[in-house]
Amino acid sequence: MKRTRDEVDATLQIAKLNAAELLPAVHCLGFGPGASGAAAGDFCLLELEPTLCQQLEDGHSLVIRGDKDEQAVLCSKDKTYDLKIADTSNMLLFIPGCKTPDQLKKEDSHCNIIHTEIFGFSNNYWELRRRRPKLKKLKKLLMENPYEGPDSQKEKDSNSSKYTTEDLLDQIQASEEEIMTQLQVLNACKIGGYWRILEFDYEMKLLNHVTQLVDSESWSFGKVPLNTCLQELGPLEPEEMIEHCLKCYGKKYVDEVYFELDADKICRAAARMLLQNAVKFNLAEFQEVWQQSVPEGMVTSLDQLKGLALVDRHSRPEIIFLLKVDDLPEDNQERFNSLFSLREKWTEEDIAPYIQDLCGEKQTIGALLTKYSHSSMQNGVKVYNSRRPIS
Repeated sequence: MKRTRDEVDATLQIAKLNAAELLPAVHCLGFGPGASGAAAGDFCLLELEPTLCQQLEDGHSLVIRGDKDEQAVLCSKDKTYDLKIADTSNMLLFIPGCKTPDQLKKEDSHCNIIHTEIFGFSNNYWELRRRRPKLKKLKKLLMENPYEGPDSQKEKDSNSSKYTTEDLLDQIQASEEEIMTQLQVLNACKIGGYWRILEFDYEMKLLNHVTQLVDSESWSFGKVPLNTCLQELGPLEPEEMIEHCLKCYGKKYVDEVYFELDADKICRAAARMLLQNAVKFNLAEFQEVWQQSVPEGMVTSLDQLKGLALVDRHSRPEIIFLLKVDDLPEDNQERFNSLFSLREKWTEEDIAPYIQDLCGEKQTIGALLTKYSHSSMQNGVKVYNSRRPIS
């Protein structure tokens, strides 16, 4: 049964509302045959920021990702968001074709009544909160079957774990752009259509081939010719692996087929090779052996090892040991628990490389330390320890 204008005016009088202060058009709402039996959980509302709305209008997709045991996240083409349910005391109505006051003002409406059918309703909506992508699982999947070279027995095993881009998008809780960026960080490459991480010993074998060739040809590390490298080393290893090694440890010239090798990356790799087989290493002895193990002309520095190794200045003699940031937990609190169980008190200089990746878009290392640690002065130096007991 539809309301008349007289009935609407009578309702306004009872409510003591002045019709002159309202828009002349009136929406009369009613439940249709389908909506009258609908439950609040039959529909979901999602609140989007303007940039995400624009992406949808431009034809892009938003994807919800997560396994059964994971908290779902929503991903755009380049960002990741947590999905949180927000309850509201007001009932939210779904009304197809409903016009807003701004739209009605633009129309020449004269006291018309618009009979509108309610399609559904909800008592809550999903809101999005920007979060760091969950990328730790990416390395875990790729390390199930690292690439050990074309002659490896594993490459002949068809049952070995391998992942395409589509497989990774299906399993990793991150946007496609964030996944692709992390694959570069991990020095992953595509082999036969699958993303692979090189087994570290094989990676070092490739790097040694390159550095030995540079030495034998008396080239500058700042200008290594790609084509000559491929010609000389092609009989030893696949050309695509030689080029991948150059990309991992160097930077390609824009206009020429040359690579500029990065001394810091090469020194860092040499240190990892030395430290991976030792629980702890006398620092003075390590620095001597390390310098001897890098190509002539390169200079080692402990600054090259941030996020890879930790120095203990309080032990006698001083020691160094492997501590890779990508081996630590992804969750903020778990990361700090792990670090404080390893060392009771940290200086900001020592802990910064191990928490830098936890910083959000507008978050600083100082803010993280304030939230998850206590500070105090020790021998004139500010140190940080856990806010909670560490078992």
